[in-house]
Amino acid sequence: MTEAALDDTLLAREAELRARGGSLRMRDAAAALEVPEAALVEARRRTGAAVRLTRPDAAEGFGRVLARLPEVGEVMALTRNATAVHEKVGRFAPPAIEGALGQVVGDIDLRLFLQHWRWGYALSDAGHRSLQFFDAAGAAIHKVYRRDASDAAAFEAIVADFADADEAPARFEAAAPPRAERPDGEVDVAGLRAAWGALKQTNLFFGLMRQFEVTRAQAMRLAGAEFARAVPASAARSVLEGAAASGLPVMVFVGNRGCLQIHAGPVHRVEMVGPWLNVLDPGFNLHLREDRVTAAWVARKPSGHGDIHSLELYDAGGEVVAQIFGHRPPQGREREDWRALVTGLPDA
Repeated sequence: MTEAALDDTLLAREAELRARGGSLRMRDAAAALEVPEAALVEARRRTGAAVRLTRPDAAEGFGRVLARLPEVGEVMALTRNATAVHEKVGRFAPPAIEGALGQVVGDIDLRLFLQHWRWGYALSDAGHRSLQFFDAAGAAIHKVYRRDASDAAAFEAIVADFADADEAPARFEAAAPPRAERPDGEVDVAGLRAAWGALKQTNLFFGLMRQFEVTRAQAMRLAGAEFARAVPASAARSVLEGAAASGLPVMVFVGNRGCLQIHAGPVHRVEMVGPWLNVLDPGFNLHLREDRVTAAWVARKPSGHGDIHSLELYDAGGEVVAQIFGHRPPQGREREDWRALVTGLPDA
């Protein structure tokens, strides 16, 4: 069967699925069809609904596309994993990129790991126009949606400038298996705890995990109550409802291996809809599958500006799906009301 016929068959299977199941997000349709999400987008090249983007041959790759987004004005940026979806409305500032690492700071706040951004598309779907980026296995990393306030001509100029003329279909790799943990007995737990206690910046925690060859979830488990305390898996609801009731500003992090997206500020409308815990504010939406959160920890990390406390949420595979901090100014100390809220959570 030709590649074109395979795409047509996949689109026909998707249409049949949607006819039976009603409205489905593309990620859910792809899971039901047992294909990568990007495979459904790639197939839409046959209908003209998708244009594949050329990945620039440079360390920053699609970072060169992101560098053009300030021209578009207001957009909605979306970053997700299997458990949480983070949507933020605002304008892109010019990204700061060094090699494959970068960040966007401003209305839209991102940390970028561009070596994982393998495929990019411009997509028209259900009346929405977006740029969508995927890893080598076809899993979504980041999406940027055009809005009524966007400069449509600037958006389309980006699509035209990066359109891929190669008609050969994308080839998606098998998803990498989750990282296996070392046996706890092989970990230098005393050294881990000593290094944790000596932290001067919270972002040095990544280096600590590499140094002691532990996963993040394993570090939480081995650190001891002085540094990490297990709390109920539903703790995010308590924290977000408490922050909304008091007006306490927070920082909400959601990411995957290619992108971390951050909201900084208050939250207002917090609602449960089925299994989803939602923040439904005009410029920020969070959608968290509470039933897929299997562990939650209140972590304390020392810094040069005092202790920093966070709520960390994990799925059944031990992957961190979201983190919540109290909002504080750069180089500022943690707010006492945030500390009281998060340390006041009951034990699991």
